[in-house]
Amino acid sequence: MLETNACAGRQSGYALLPNRVNSAGGGSMTPSLNRKKTVLVVDDSPMNRELLIDIMGDEFNVVEAENGEQAVAAVLRLGLGVSLVLLDYVMPGMDGLEVLEVFQKNGWIKDIPVVMLSTESDPKYIERAYELGATDFLVRPFDANIVLHRARNTIMLYSKQRMLYGMVADEINERERDVNLMVAILSHIVEFRNGESGRHVLRVRMLTELLLTYLADKTDAYNLTPDDISLISMASSLHDIGKIAISEAILNKPGRLAPEEFEVMKTHAAVGAEMLENLPMGQGERLVQTAHDICRWHHERWDGRGYPDGLKGDDIPISAQVVALADVYDALTSERVYKPPYPHGKALDMILNGECGTFNPLLLDCLRENADDICSQVEDVSLDGNRVSDSGYTMRYVADSLAESMDEGKASREFDLMEYERMKYAFFAEMSNEIQFEYAADPSMLIISSHGTMNSGLPDIVADPIDDERMTKMFRREDLLDLDRRLRATSPENPIVNLEMKANLNGKPRRLAVVARSLWSEEDEPAYVGALGKIADVHDGRATAQSIDA
Repeated sequence: MLETNACAGRQSGYALLPNRVNSAGGGSMTPSLNRKKTVLVVDDSPMNRELLIDIMGDEFNVVEAENGEQAVAAVLRLGLGVSLVLLDYVMPGMDGLEVLEVFQKNGWIKDIPVVMLSTESDPKYIERAYELGATDFLVRPFDANIVLHRARNTIMLYSKQRMLYGMVADEINERERDVNLMVAILSHIVEFRNGESGRHVLRVRMLTELLLTYLADKTDAYNLTPDDISLISMASSLHDIGKIAISEAILNKPGRLAPEEFEVMKTHAAVGAEMLENLPMGQGERLVQTAHDICRWHHERWDGRGYPDGLKGDDIPISAQVVALADVYDALTSERVYKPPYPHGKALDMILNGECGTFNPLLLDCLRENADDICSQVEDVSLDGNRVSDSGYTMRYVADSLAESMDEGKASREFDLMEYERMKYAFFAEMSNEIQFEYAADPSMLIISSHGTMNSGLPDIVADPIDDERMTKMFRREDLLDLDRRLRATSPENPIVNLEMKANLNGKPRRLAVVARSLWSEEDEPAYVGALGKIADVHDGRATAQSIDA
């Protein structure tokens, strides 16, 4: 899905003004009060653009781009604010097919329809355009009424498609809530009988989701997808269902359990798994199998000293490993009939020092590295027990689906809100004297914020920045190459680059701090597609520090 990022430094050189906007000329970032759809016209001929503006201008907002590079920059800035692209085939530099290739590579073609314009009628060319995702094709000279009808029909088709997606997402959302509610009720029954509030189940579920997310970011060893994380988190709510077979005298005993009582308590893991094995339906469902694994093995330990089966290392399913750690952490930090709650720091030390059994070293790293965030999230759930059911991966997926498939009125309002947020971000960025930039790797293109162009003297779009004379006058080419090398050496899991560069701003040597985040495609094997970043002048601060040290 093409994103319109409100906080990524995408400040506008384009304004959604009635009838006409020149993408090369800059503009304000005032949210549109006009509900007209926006059409991007891409043609190197001013006469052809004028003709299309005359045809489209009364009914649509028109954004102009005079070449392929400007077209890509326009979509980067306007995102889903572009409802249709009218794209010429024959252009100097990047031609229409190359623009389509960029659209396809970045996934934009799924969200923004492209109608090709050309005097070229070669079947091979037309077939290639359709292969790359073009929605329609118009051969010059064309009739004004035909252009308008094609534009209306194409935009309406995409709008209806988004509405259909929205209906499906609404249904997914409703079913997800129903499933969450049913699981919460069942698990709450167990917790109620155990003399505890249902918050334990909620906290374990939240901790499970957090730890799985951290683990997926840290390693691909377990191939955890968002769907896996959502499923395991939901199934974690059933981890203690076997306790329903344990007597309340043992469950709620205020002191330490006698050895024979502890042996009875330990049976809840196998009992819970057996209950799921004996379900009359759903045996082939992933949720049932995942819940079974968690119930049976969430008391196993990495060194093989757990129960009931003494599994060791990664013989324990990762679902059960994560729930085991989440369960222990919450047990330590919560009040029980047999103990007061331990503070977060104490509980962390006990787990990391091995006082509660051994755990997967990678999971312990995740716990240690994200300790403050975990503590904060647990406190939030303790205050608001409904929070977890609204925060899972599935809910976030549904929210994304809804955002891309709203009906036309909602989409317009949503886009206006995004425009407002970007305007607000641009204002605060300008007040901080930072320069925001975007870099697209294919085609190689640097897009600089309006504040950055004003302070640097650079244009808002720089093609092939490493080889551009204006850039190399300001920055050393080796520094630009170093930044590019560092960005390409990142990964989706570790995308941040920090470095300092020397520059010549307005004839004065300055030291600049650069922070950039690499961007990656959403393919099975992600590819580097560019970066977002900001540049701050730290020269005076460095000079002050040196004088103090002296």
